[in-house]
Order: sequence, then C-alpha cells, then structure tokens
Amino acid sequence: MRFLADEGVDAAIVSAIRSDGHDVRWMAEELEGSTDDVVLDTAVTDARILITEDKDFGELVFRQRLHHHGIVLVRVDGIANDREGRIVAQAVGEYQAHLAGAFTVIQHATIRIRGA
Repeated sequence: MRFLADEGVDAAIVSAIRSDGHDVRWMAEELEGSTDDVVLDTAVTDARILITEDKDFGELVFRQRLHHHGIVLVRVDGIANDREGRIVAQAVGEYQAHLAGAFTVIQHATIRIRGA
C-alpha cells in the first residue's frame, strides 16, 4: 500500500511499515514544517493514505469535508517507540483492505474504522 506519514509520526512507525513492504513517504524527510492542508493535499495528489498522530485531520475531513484517500490516526502514546511501530504495522497489515477512503483510529487495544 501507499502511505504518506505526517512529520509528527515517529520514525519507528515509518520504519515498521516500510519493513512490511509498504511504500511510505515521510514528510519529515521531504517537506518538514508543512501545514495540515499541504500535507493532506500531498497525500491526495499522490493517492496515498495519510498516517498521522494529529487529531486536526479529523476536523479537515469531517467538518470541512476535504477529500482524502484514507486517514490513519495513531493514538498509542506512552509506550516504547519500537512497540508503537509494531502495533501500527500489525494493524495496517491486518486491516489494509479497509483503510482506503476510511478514517481509521489505531489505539493500544482497539482499531476503529469509519466509512470507506
């Protein structure tokens, strides 16, 4: 799958998803300091699912109804980075058929997928 990781996404998450064979662009490597609008536009233009830890993307998608190819909101704070990476990579692997066009929230023990 094709993903765009927001610059705030931990390197361990990017690395874990890449290790599973997914194509991941990371804003921290390319366009550091970009606004949320630019990040979302970049994901849409490149037909990628956005991975973020920023809840503001929910506002853009649900209230402003901006187009997207899928958003994965990561909410697994307070644990070691490598464990965080494994949790997200496992969720992506298990639910990848449902991520395109959906708003997905990954938490420690739950995954919620809204609309596709």
